[in-house]
Amino acid sequence: MSYLETLLENNRKWSERNRAQDAALFEKLARQQSPSSFWIGCCDSRVSATQLTDLQPGEMFVHRNVGNVVVHTDLNCLAALQYAVDVLSVQHVIVCGHYGCGGVHAAFENHRHGLIDNWLRHVQDVHAKYAAEIAELDGKENQIDRLCELNVVEQVAHVCQTTIVQDAWARGQSLSVHGFIFAIRDGLLHDLQISVHNAA
Repeated sequence: MSYLETLLENNRKWSERNRAQDAALFEKLARQQSPSSFWIGCCDSRVSATQLTDLQPGEMFVHRNVGNVVVHTDLNCLAALQYAVDVLSVQHVIVCGHYGCGGVHAAFENHRHGLIDNWLRHVQDVHAKYAAEIAELDGKENQIDRLCELNVVEQVAHVCQTTIVQDAWARGQSLSVHGFIFAIRDGLLHDLQISVHNAA
């Protein structure tokens, strides 16, 4: 069986399992989606938002990019955020990074990798901002882990600064922005205790 055939067979089994649990699941999904949260995460293949939160299809709106970066010129991310907030009326925006992130590691090492260096410049800016704090930690692995956390903190701030979130808060919409980090080594999510509920 070819790789593509395997994917299609896996999909068939997945569909059957889900229909066995809820015969009307896909009919409901076809009519609408009503997620409670919008997840901005890394596109690392080991960090699948709905799998690691054990959510069903339709329960989370997701955007992923290298390093879970939120940039005010990234129309892809902003369009997804705007749709999530203004159309789907999500109540939570979660920025989730992960330990062992290849993008953060590359930004930390400052090695040249080609086109992606331009994108990782945003993570390098976070490193520069917190360079003194990071340098105080023992060992490169601890330093990179801390950069993964601080990158999430900065991206949460970027989400809060968007006109999309600012406008939602101005009109009194219930919306919170949170920062999580995922540890691949044990499969656990950690709340970084950075939740913003209001611009004030």
